[in-house]
Amino acid sequence: MRIQEQKQVKLIDFSREPTSDFLLPQPALLKSSGWGNIHFELHQQPKFDTPEHQATWHVIAHCPPFYTSKSRSGDRWLDGKLKTEARNEGDIAIIPAGVSQRCNWNILSQFTIVAIDPALLKQVGQDLVDPDRIELIPHYMTEQDPPIQGIICALRDELEFGKIGGCLFVDSLKTTLAIHLLRKYCTAPLHPRNYAGGLSKAKLQQVTEYIAEHLDREVKLIELAAIAQISPYHFLRLFKNSLGITPHQYILQRRIKKAKYLLEYSELSIAEVASTAGFCDQSHLTRYFKRMIGVTPKQLLQHRRQ
Repeated sequence: MRIQEQKQVKLIDFSREPTSDFLLPQPALLKSSGWGNIHFELHQQPKFDTPEHQATWHVIAHCPPFYTSKSRSGDRWLDGKLKTEARNEGDIAIIPAGVSQRCNWNILSQFTIVAIDPALLKQVGQDLVDPDRIELIPHYMTEQDPPIQGIICALRDELEFGKIGGCLFVDSLKTTLAIHLLRKYCTAPLHPRNYAGGLSKAKLQQVTEYIAEHLDREVKLIELAAIAQISPYHFLRLFKNSLGITPHQYILQRRIKKAKYLLEYSELSIAEVASTAGFCDQSHLTRYFKRMIGVTPKQLLQHRRQ
């Protein structure tokens, strides 16, 4: 659906600031930055009524657990059609790009917004559906969707506690979310290509060599899929078929292996090893090193020097 050119309808562009803040009484409690074609916001707002608006990206609104036991029911208009929503814990609404909406909340409430660039669905769905026929079905906030709820919780956790391999982890989550939206909420039927087995030996070698050369920075799923010349969705599945683990897990193992080698055979400090091996900082290295090797980097160094 094309975005309506109506002056009275406010436009939200989630690719740039201020995103949705100008519609609401208070700014977001949490807001993602640098996640590319997906955007996350956590809001806690007093009673409010938005003006009519529409977004350039698809929007998922999610009702998380909240401390109040009062009813959070409220009204939402999608393309001018009114419906009163229950807004129970876990309920989601889906507002496709270009669909005008307005809504109200009658009490102090908390909710999450996840916005997805339509280009992501075309990119991820290139092997699944005609990209010119991708159109999402609007849904009011009246029922739960456990897979989406799990992805939203994982995105919030990443935003609050950012861990090693964050970019690749977010890439995996947004690819999974895009596939779920295409499967469940897309108007066009899916016609997936048949990719059997795993990656070819040559493609797997290209991918693992690329990872080895770029361990010191964030490696994105889309980069690895491009090397294999398939969609991110199929790359995830074929990579795991080939090696038995996800790209995120493989990269973490390679970083730990490199850190262990540097600790044993170089004179670098633990902080320098962490940076060289692609960890955020020394504490991140220590946490994962202890979990996977059984000792901390400091303990390994002490043993080496004895």
